[in-house]
Amino acid sequence: MIRLPGLIDPHVHLRDPGQTDKEDFLSGSSAALAGGFTTIIDMPNNINPVITEKILEEKINVAKQKIVCDVGFHFGSLGQKFEEFKTIQSKVLGLKIYLNQTTGNYIVDENVFKNICKAWPQDRPILVHAEENVLEAILEIGNTSGQKIHVCHVSSAKELGIIIKAKEKGFSVTCGVTAHHLFLNSDDEKKLGALGKMKPSLKSKEDVNFIWENLNSIDIIESDHAPHKLEEKKSNNPPYGVPGLETTLPLLLTAMSDGRITLENIRRLCHDNAAKTFGIKTNPNTFIEIDEAEEWTIKNEDLFTKCKWSPFNGWKVTGKVKRVTIRGTKVFEDGKILVKPGFGKIIS
Repeated sequence: MIRLPGLIDPHVHLRDPGQTDKEDFLSGSSAALAGGFTTIIDMPNNINPVITEKILEEKINVAKQKIVCDVGFHFGSLGQKFEEFKTIQSKVLGLKIYLNQTTGNYIVDENVFKNICKAWPQDRPILVHAEENVLEAILEIGNTSGQKIHVCHVSSAKELGIIIKAKEKGFSVTCGVTAHHLFLNSDDEKKLGALGKMKPSLKSKEDVNFIWENLNSIDIIESDHAPHKLEEKKSNNPPYGVPGLETTLPLLLTAMSDGRITLENIRRLCHDNAAKTFGIKTNPNTFIEIDEAEEWTIKNEDLFTKCKWSPFNGWKVTGKVKRVTIRGTKVFEDGKILVKPGFGKIIS
């Protein structure tokens, strides 16, 4: 049995409030526990985007009643209401800015991003969805303004190469990669169809191999858990995104059993660096216990996420979360949630 600190996922979309048919704070935080994550940070691109203090407070109040793990929040901005940045900074862990198309289409351009960087307090990182076409310019803007930039879901060799060069120049930049960009590629998208449709898109085998070869340049593994109903994904206009909270760790543990990654690296990527990057206080009595030898199959029907599907459905994996303890209280064991909604804490 392996014991690790409770894992931290700084990039999830729990859809609550506004789209609770896809996911809500209870089902999403339950999925987190099943996947070994005791702390998750929710993104602001709800149907009603979290770009004002009032909307943020409403979201926090909803979450307090439902969560079974600890949850924090990122704020959003479309380049307006900068006066609220100082009043909300103590309530969030970062600011998320979208510079490419994704769910919600809350996109800003480079000029607006410059203004955001000037206004945002520098003690919380700015997270960016910035792909190949804009990434280099965005990192330059962040560096000039003195901001800490976290690049979400790096998916290509070109993107990671840009980040590596920025780090070598001394830029304050961290980056994350998802399990689906580590374990799937563009060939899989052809087989999966709409179930493999995501932003950023799946890339070539060469891109995936480059990321694996340069895993030491990656700071965090983040799920980008983005649930949608199966009927939506099978529609004529499927939305972007796939769920990932329950499959990230099993995939990494399987890679560990295959000799592709060490346990120390899993801890670094799924706990240590996320805590450091987002200033999260950890507790020695919050931990997970894993049977590293258990072989099992990922099945849609067994998932806690409300959407009940995964692009990894049918995959055989090695290593399973058996127990999860938060602040000394056992909250998950053998596939069952052991605490009531509202047990989890709001973190900031």
